[in-house]
Amino acid sequence: MTAPHDATLRRFEDELSAFDETDYELTLFVSGASDLAARAIANARRLCDIHLHGRCHLSVVDVHEDPAAVVSSRLLATPTLVRRMPLPVRRVVGDLSDTAKVLRALDLPLIPPAPTVPT
Repeated sequence: MTAPHDATLRRFEDELSAFDETDYELTLFVSGASDLAARAIANARRLCDIHLHGRCHLSVVDVHEDPAAVVSSRLLATPTLVRRMPLPVRRVVGDLSDTAKVLRALDLPLIPPAPTVPT
């Protein structure tokens, strides 16, 4: 017979593992083919590759090609990265160069850098 705390611990561990497998839906809104847009796209892709390990779907929307997106997404500026899923929706504006700040703003998991080996 298992103790009640064993079942609770097992349920907690199952919930925790499900949290680690959360899929993220991100949309990056940019304005044309500017240097700022290119930098934001590169930073968003790097963020997805390093911190979300294939658990991320990143869409890039050029507001010049899809002006309705500005209204439907209630954008005030570009570039803007929007985390649509999981809820709640979160947004961050800028070129996304400060990775730690972007991760905190979007409530994304922070992967600590690998330790360096002294030479």
